[in-house]
Amino acid sequence: MNSIAFKTIKEPEREIRVVKEADIVVVGGGPGGIGAALAAARNGADTVLIERYGYLGGMATGGLVTIIPNLSDISGKQYICGITQEIIDRLEARGAVDYPAKPDRGTTDPEKVNRYLKAGMGFFYIRNDLNINRQRVLYTAVFDPEIMKDELNQMALEAKVKLYLHSWGTRPIVEDNRMKGVIFESKSGRQAVLGKVVIDSTGDGDIFVAAGCEFDNQLSPNLRTSMLALVFWITGIDFKRYDQFKESQPQKHEELMQEIRKFGGFTRHFRCLLKDQEGVLWSHPMFPTKDAMDVEELTRVEIEARRRVIRTFEFYKKYVPGFEKSFMMLTAPQLGTQGGRRIIGEYMLTEKDMETDEVFPDTIAMFPNNDNGEISARHPVMCIPYRTMVPCTPVENLLVACRAYSTSDSINHHFNIIPFCLCLGQAAGTAAALALQAGKTVRQVDYQALQNNLRRQGVILPDKIPVKSGG
Repeated sequence: MNSIAFKTIKEPEREIRVVKEADIVVVGGGPGGIGAALAAARNGADTVLIERYGYLGGMATGGLVTIIPNLSDISGKQYICGITQEIIDRLEARGAVDYPAKPDRGTTDPEKVNRYLKAGMGFFYIRNDLNINRQRVLYTAVFDPEIMKDELNQMALEAKVKLYLHSWGTRPIVEDNRMKGVIFESKSGRQAVLGKVVIDSTGDGDIFVAAGCEFDNQLSPNLRTSMLALVFWITGIDFKRYDQFKESQPQKHEELMQEIRKFGGFTRHFRCLLKDQEGVLWSHPMFPTKDAMDVEELTRVEIEARRRVIRTFEFYKKYVPGFEKSFMMLTAPQLGTQGGRRIIGEYMLTEKDMETDEVFPDTIAMFPNNDNGEISARHPVMCIPYRTMVPCTPVENLLVACRAYSTSDSINHHFNIIPFCLCLGQAAGTAAALALQAGKTVRQVDYQALQNNLRRQGVILPDKIPVKSGG
């Protein structure tokens, strides 16, 4: 195979200013990083969180993926709680979230089911229960991303997490196969934060790749995780007029939709369920990509996506009844990457784990399994072992708490969403703090102590877990 020769330059050596020394350094302020930083700080660790954008939340806020799905199994039994539920409760106090009331979770009531189907939200809220052959409502929440940004800031400040926003964690500091901190870039230049444990919550494994850990970057092209997304919102829509047009002139409506598709526009959309936002449309279009880690490919998709989004809006406004007074509310400030590099951990979750009810000795979360048909009907929940966040490579005191945890690509496709990353983060931050308190590496953390601590934080775990020591 021919190799391509690139011109290179030699970067001069220089001294990097250490701006902070801490117990735990979390890189990436998305759902995994938020869970990790809050849990670590609340467990007494001096914690730093480095985030490249000017806000926290990652895909949940900047990516406009303002949906926290799959909090329950298909019967409505809740399995995702802890910090995730705390965030929902805090948003509810500010009128910034909508979700099914407890009696409606798991319901087959046609009126309740149709509320979400009419909004186009069936993918997030509705599943067909094969055991009874009826549609049920899942526990899923939607939220206001601007309120979420502020709320996450307040939660971090209350926990005394030291935030570095507008800061891109670029290189791990590793000595004798042990994490010692992270170098980051910002408008203030190149600086370093030293830490005893580093948690990679970048989503794409930026830190563990640079640290030399083994990883898998294979993605099946037919899976969601191989796509990029650019979410957009349109507001000022008269949905009553639109519905009347669609119902009275279905053929004309379909002709218009075909015209949109011809130029690469988007016809699938969701209606906002939040109070006083009834005239808002959400769309989550996907874009195939060869490599979401290639900056030239990211640039190409960004330009193409924005062109197609605006053309879609302009067509709706000009030709579709109900959109006459609409306007583009916003497009996501960051391109949505949904999958990529994944750490090779001490344990890798694969398809076989989805088809068992195994409870691991190091179980740190239970993920509802709602999207796999007959498999989900037989096995509605999957236990997640702590070892999926621990690199198999002998780099000590590094954890991976984001979608880049140790999974096959097909498992990652189903189990890398926002609430699941929050769970991974909460477990990683707690484990890091407990390991430091015990004078151990994160590889040696006591599983039972970790599980007991997580339960006190409201995390839902199996009633009976096999006993086996960490390390």
